Amino acid sequence: MTHKPIHIIGGGMAGTEAAWQAANMGVPVILHEMRPHTKTPAHQTEGLGELVCSNSFRSDDKDYNAVGLLHEEMRMLNSLMMQTAAKHSVPAGGALAVDRDAYSNDITKTMEDHSLITIQRGEISGLPPQDWDSVIIATGPLTSPALSSAIKDITDEDSLAFFDAIAPIVYFDSINMDVAWLQSRYDKEGPAGTGKDYINCGMNKDQYLKFYDALTNAETTEFKDWEKDTPYFEGCMPIEVMASRGIDTLRYGPMKPVGLTNQHDMSRPYAVVQLRQDNALGTLYNIVGFQTKMKYAAQTEVFKLIPGLENAEFARLGGIHRNTFINSPRVLNNRLQLKNQPRFRFAGQITGCEGYVESAAVGLIAGRLAASERLGKEMPMPPNTTALGAILAHITGGANEKTFQPMNVNFGLFPDIETSKKIKGRDRKKLYSARALIDLTNWIKMI
Repeated sequence: MTHKPIHIIGGGMAGTEAAWQAANMGVPVILHEMRPHTKTPAHQTEGLGELVCSNSFRSDDKDYNAVGLLHEEMRMLNSLMMQTAAKHSVPAGGALAVDRDAYSNDITKTMEDHSLITIQRGEISGLPPQDWDSVIIATGPLTSPALSSAIKDITDEDSLAFFDAIAPIVYFDSINMDVAWLQSRYDKEGPAGTGKDYINCGMNKDQYLKFYDALTNAETTEFKDWEKDTPYFEGCMPIEVMASRGIDTLRYGPMKPVGLTNQHDMSRPYAVVQLRQDNALGTLYNIVGFQTKMKYAAQTEVFKLIPGLENAEFARLGGIHRNTFINSPRVLNNRLQLKNQPRFRFAGQITGCEGYVESAAVGLIAGRLAASERLGKEMPMPPNTTALGAILAHITGGANEKTFQPMNVNFGLFPDIETSKKIKGRDRKKLYSARALIDLTNWIKMI
């Protein structure tokens, strides 16, 4: 039987993985890549799967690291990224890193040699035609302005390309609740609250001044020339930029202490840092209003000066960079399709996943979903107890659509494990990983 092709826009991590998966299921693919006809400010070659930033796919530890677990799950599903990385790996300790040119050259050749994959060079500068009834948009953080405009029209989003100053996210278990306390400002319950909806880290004057000094003197990242004309997302301002406007600016902004009382000693704090639950499981909390462009090492040093966060472990540090992504929890269904136009699927960083591996992983599932439809089958989604399922569940509904920001895979996205005794740290991570690999094995038998 001859099937209509799936059109995949974007030849990066997600697009090539999606094409590989769909084609290997017997469905023809047309892969559209605008380079070299239309260049981006960051790409250096016309190769598919080009690694624009780092050459690392991060930890390869499948037992104790969420991205390492994701590596293993992708290997179990015949991932092109994992196969090619194994052939071109370079020494990197416990991480999986590759020779970037050899990796991209191999990905390109694989796409060119596959009998069911056709590569078409040239920009898709608007909404694809109606007869493209199955389209995967995997254009990444450097989506062309013309396609971005078309995506904005069909998703009703106000803006897609911007600097997103991202706030750090902390694992709940690492917060010292002997110092911090639960309380909403003025004890307001709100529509879905209890009056104890925020974790509060109070400071006296001396603690605040020490924190302020460290914050305003911390080393920050600088914009590249091609980024300088990109606006902040919704006027989002890095915390250190805000602090530079005056010593009390933060105390009248994100660190205002009004309406809060230290529940440990009933004292009135001089300043307060609040953390808000970031996922439905309550395992992750973001530091409210603390978007930052400080370098990672500086962030760890400065934020651990906050009382209650002395031993904080970060699921994600803050950052600022030009990005293009849709509000996936709002506009996508759980099969990565636009709710209002299901012929369009999205994959990769444009969905709000962060990182090479996560992008390819979402592409892997998008390709399989689209191919299954062509074959008249309905593929079940991977369980949210797996790394694949956890990142997909996060971007398609687990995250709060009002505060949605890009996210790497991490164990904070996984459902908890019920045990007779409390298990923390490495032992809990090992349990998550073991459960994930069992559940993925059982899922693979179903597809």
